[in-house]
Amino acid sequence: MSSDTQPGLRRLPAVDALRGFALLGILTVNSLQIMDPYVSAGLRAPGGAFVDHVAVWLVTALATTKFYLLFSFLFGYSFTLQVVSAERDGCSVTARFLRRSMGLVLLGLVHALVLYNGDILMAYGLLGLVLLCARRITAGTAARAAAWIYGAFGVVLTGLGALAARTADEGPDPLVELAQTEAAYRGSVGTVLQANLDRLPDALLAVLLMSPGVLAAFFLGFAAGKRRLLAPGQARRSELIRISAFGLTIGVPGAAFFASTTQGPLDDRWQYLGLGVGMLTAPALSAAYACVVLLLLQSSWGGRVQRLLVPAGRLALTNYLAQSLIMTFLATAYGLSLYGRLGASAVLFLAAAVYTFQLVVSARWIRRFRHGPAEWLLRVITSARSPGRAGTSAR
Repeated sequence: MSSDTQPGLRRLPAVDALRGFALLGILTVNSLQIMDPYVSAGLRAPGGAFVDHVAVWLVTALATTKFYLLFSFLFGYSFTLQVVSAERDGCSVTARFLRRSMGLVLLGLVHALVLYNGDILMAYGLLGLVLLCARRITAGTAARAAAWIYGAFGVVLTGLGALAARTADEGPDPLVELAQTEAAYRGSVGTVLQANLDRLPDALLAVLLMSPGVLAAFFLGFAAGKRRLLAPGQARRSELIRISAFGLTIGVPGAAFFASTTQGPLDDRWQYLGLGVGMLTAPALSAAYACVVLLLLQSSWGGRVQRLLVPAGRLALTNYLAQSLIMTFLATAYGLSLYGRLGASAVLFLAAAVYTFQLVVSARWIRRFRHGPAEWLLRVITSARSPGRAGTSAR
């Protein structure tokens, strides 16, 4: 969720289109987390309509973990563009990126406390410092680092899961805590803020647990950026088709097993093994998604796809925060207090409406403005000075 529009550097439509597409996946996952207490708690909802169970299963299989990896890859790719931009401007890469990281951490902290605990910006701000320290490594070294980090992470998770599958640990009944959470989010603005504060340690632990995956995707994106793989004319159609086929072949079975262990029909003792297998195969499905979008951009529909997705991708940070704002308004005492009152299929319908709304608004916004509000704020922090009025024309 970082801008490529640094001075003297042209935007890459493929990067923006991929961000715009990834926003849909992020929204579907986060919407269920924000509005469904059982999904948020990692539990299987008892009873409920069959269509809602199917909806949660499909989101778990096709979206969970896949899109934050894609966003993380794009963050690593964009870092290489920011380095080039800083060097062209005669600015200190270190100073500029440190300010940017600080801005992401601050935005992420506010996001987690006020809106949604499942924040990714803090992780980006902190783990991005690793990229800063490693910015002089070669593309090959970065790709190997990504493979080792993610491979070790997935193997450890899978191994722990295989051990956990041998024993059934019932644990305490979580329904009491779930009821307390529902009451807090439907209560008042004060109880919503207190609930978010109480859950912040768990959110930080989640950031820690997902950091190997994020860091591996950073390095893979960094390697791709070094080789300019998303620059116009660089992605070959035959290669994209090959990666898509391979990614779907590996990713779909892994995703199905992951969803089956977390949402059924397999029982809970398989959950950790499913998580390990899901994490190991998630990059394959993420890569397939990305390649399909790139293939569409090269097809006869390319112009339409670009006009549809690029504006949203240019405003990725604003759209990401706006998604949480809208869904939190719908879910909590900030607004309609619908937390736990809608089935998963209804939540996904709302998410689709929000995404459609963002596509329309983003297209209109960039006709008049160069940056979204959140992008403008982050640029102010990064530059340590105002880059100009937010209303500067993009044309």
